[in-house]
This record gives sequence, structure tokens and C-alpha cells, in this order.
Amino acid sequence: MTDRLTARLAALMTDTGAGWSMGSFGAIAEFHHVAGDPPPRPLEGCGIVTERGGVRLDDLADLTPIAWEALSPRPHRWQQGVALCLPQGRLGTARRQVLTELGPDAGALRDQDRGAVLFDLGLDQPQVDFCIRSGDPALVARLRAECGRSVLDPESRAMAAILPAHPHRVALTRIGRIEVWQKIGGPDTGGVSPIGPHTHILPPLLRSRRTHSANMPIPPGLVPVAGLHPASPVMDSLGQDRDFDAAAFASFQAMLADWGDAGRNTLKDRAWAALKAGNPPAALAEPGDRHGRAALRIALRQRA
Repeated sequence: MTDRLTARLAALMTDTGAGWSMGSFGAIAEFHHVAGDPPPRPLEGCGIVTERGGVRLDDLADLTPIAWEALSPRPHRWQQGVALCLPQGRLGTARRQVLTELGPDAGALRDQDRGAVLFDLGLDQPQVDFCIRSGDPALVARLRAECGRSVLDPESRAMAAILPAHPHRVALTRIGRIEVWQKIGGPDTGGVSPIGPHTHILPPLLRSRRTHSANMPIPPGLVPVAGLHPASPVMDSLGQDRDFDAAAFASFQAMLADWGDAGRNTLKDRAWAALKAGNPPAALAEPGDRHGRAALRIALRQRA
């Protein structure tokens, strides 16, 4: 199972329509391809790098992929993805609560980054150690002076040093890492995240202590540590509407068949069959659970 899963995920690495993420509910690193960029460079094993960032999967033992769909606020869309999950007790993070120097980043995706110093921001997240990395002596010295204190402490000067310096961000999970080398979204980027790889740290979401959005139907006992975001059939990588892509739709429905919830898949199949037979949507019985009701509404949108 692990070898087959590794091979399948490795093949998706070079799919320029697919993105990846690692992190928690409030601290996340995202890797996306950018149209027109040079092709990604494959890494040994299961990983790639571009000029903007990279992703690598190292240890897929105990991993369970959960393919999911969710409603979008826009009535002609839906969301989709594959949550790469580990059992609750096997997440493997350090859960540091204060800024901590970890030393040179020997596991960096590129050789030239392995001498730079890695700092855990101390966000105390169950599925990710969210870090920054720098080879700038001035920034390293300023961060060393702030070690031992939470970066979210109002008295901490760490974030004030990090934001204008734009160090690399490194999301470390038990199954691998994502690195982002682009600027941090903020005053230097016009207040928006750059296209392609980027990161978000959102203190209000961190304070909720959730491991994932309630819209993701993750079975009890599992925690998503990473995400695969296959190409959407109804919107492009920048979130803009596009003409329906039947190939992208079929590709994800195959993932849903392999890695999704069998009950919700059956519910969708029955809804499509009823609609094809001429039954009006109002004649379809509404499921009793939240995710079942969402699956029915998604089936209606997809049929349309």
C-alpha cells in the first residue's frame, strides 16, 4: 500500500495543475506551480523544487489519504482535495511553545540552504513544526535574542524582525516538508500573498486549537498533516472561473472513488441516476447528516 501510494503521489508532483500544503488550522505553507515557470526539478524520492519553493514527502508509513469535496459559497462551484492523514497519536511534532533555534537545516531541499539556521517559531501545533530559516547574520542574531519567548507574545520583537527580512519558511511534518522562498505577504507585496508558494500564519485561527476546518470530513482519530489539491474542473489556480474541465473532473472523481467516503460516493451516484431519469431535485431525499447533505448539494451542482 505504501509503495503504491508513494508512486501515485510522486506522479502527481509534476502535475502543474496540482498544489500541496502542510500545516495546521492557522499556520500553513502552500506549494503551487506557476504558469510559465521552468519545469520543476525532481528530488530523489518523492519531491520537487522550483525557483519559488519546493515540497518533499519522506515517510508515508501509517498515512491514510482522505479525498473530500465541500461546498463553495459560490453556487456554481465546489471545493475538493485529498487530506493526507496520520493517526492522532503518531503526528511526531515537537510542540514547542517558544521561539527555538534548531541549528543548520541539514534536511533542506537544496544544497545551498543546508548551512542556514532553522528556527522553530514555537506555535505549538500538533501536526506541524512551523519554522523560518535564514543565513543573514543580522537576522539570526536578532532571533537568537528573542529565543525562549512566544513569537505571538506582544512583547516579542521576533515578528517585527521576520516580516521585512522575508526569510525562508519551512513547514516540517512527520511525512515531509514544504519550503517557501518567496516574500511574505504584507507591506512589501501590496498586502497580498505572491502567486505560487506562500505561507499564512493567522493567530485567530491558531487560538481555536482546531486541527482542520469543520468543512473537511475527516474521520475521528485521524489528523490531516498535508494536503493534495488537484486541479479543479471549475476554477483555475488563481481562483478564477473557467470552462468546465471534464478531464480534471474525471481525474478527481477517480481519487474520490479510491480515497473518499463510500457512503457519500453512493449517495452522489444515486442522485445523478435519479436526475438522469427525470426526477426533479426536490424529489431527492435529504440525508440526515451534515456531510451527507453537502454531498447531495455538490452532486446537484456537478450535474448542472
